[in-house]
Amino acid sequence: MSTLDLEARLLYRDSLMLVIDKPAGLPVHAGPGGGDNLEAHFDQLKFGLPKPPALAHRLDRDTSGCLVLGRHRKALSKLGRLFQGGKVEKAYWALTATRPKKDEGYIDAPLKKVGAGRGWTMTVADDGQKARTRYKVLGEANGLTWIEASPRTGRTHQIRVHLAHLGCPIIGDPQYGGPKAPDGGSLFLHARAIELPLYPSRDAVRVEAEAPDRMLRMVERFDAFNSGKDIVPH
Repeated sequence: MSTLDLEARLLYRDSLMLVIDKPAGLPVHAGPGGGDNLEAHFDQLKFGLPKPPALAHRLDRDTSGCLVLGRHRKALSKLGRLFQGGKVEKAYWALTATRPKKDEGYIDAPLKKVGAGRGWTMTVADDGQKARTRYKVLGEANGLTWIEASPRTGRTHQIRVHLAHLGCPIIGDPQYGGPKAPDGGSLFLHARAIELPLYPSRDAVRVEAEAPDRMLRMVERFDAFNSGKDIVPH
């Protein structure tokens, strides 16, 4: 098992939940073949409670950024209702090699799982589950397009499939038609921010995760990033 300091990746902590900055390349839980996974390190995050926290939602293996954990059963139940009720706001950053025809808009395309075992994939299908994603182009430079995507539903691989459906597959995502990453790494998809109305009498809890270095090196090429305009997720 790898050495992973989850306390160093902690972005937010209160009595109900934790938000950590998930590293790309590590699955959130063990697959059929076993191997290292994020859950195997949750004992680091007990902070005085008898049991470790548990996942309130999931991110793909190669997606980095904001990941919410519930600290106990009641917290997980409350978080589950927020996620299932569509009350959690999420913003992802993605890099593509193609620019959408429109600078912003919505992608409405139902999704379904096809295949079985390790060969399964998600596809747009009329008989799939409802799926909707809001997107906005943040910048364009050197043949790259920087997109903010905010899923309004929580389907598996939703942003990856929706951007591919838009004609803009994510760089480093060959499963859905994306070109290889120039650095040979994984897909350029980062869970940049999350906002949860966790407490009725308070403002929503908002947490942001800085993009990993390999993505920042790409994003820093954009004028919008250097000017500080239009880069705050909303």
